[in-house]
Amino acid sequence: MKKEPMLNQTHQKLTKELEHLKTVERSTIAKIIDEARALGDLKENAEYHAAKEKQGMMEARIIELGDLLSRSHIIDPSSLTHTRVCFGSTVELLDLDNDEVITYTIVGSQESKPALGLISIFSPLAKALMSKTGGDEIEVTLPNGMKCYEINSVCYKEICIKE
Repeated sequence: MKKEPMLNQTHQKLTKELEHLKTVERSTIAKIIDEARALGDLKENAEYHAAKEKQGMMEARIIELGDLLSRSHIIDPSSLTHTRVCFGSTVELLDLDNDEVITYTIVGSQESKPALGLISIFSPLAKALMSKTGGDEIEVTLPNGMKCYEINSVCYKEICIKE
């Protein structure tokens, strides 16, 4: 069973979503299905079929969240040293091909937003960076080809996950 590292705030958000689906959404959809069933012929009852489809998607999400939360491993990155790249590290990289400086923070897959510089610990780049330190060079195969980076710095900065 693969552990799923995440921030406490993400764990709390997912737990609330799961609780809401189980306690509020399930009963709401059940009422809609009952009302649609009362309309008669189920073969041509669009409301009934739409509600059943929504129910199926909701139940799938409940299963997904339950699995994710059962595998969750809450990490407080502020308690780690960050002398080497680890979960929660903010890493400044120098692209050795074009001298562009880019910054990424290593987070869990549920928090990943590459456009905001938040990359999943399971991504190829994060995997290549793990346990490295400032001054190290890495080569990594990314979707757009082989890239070479030098690590300028590794540190901890407070992680802000926007909803």
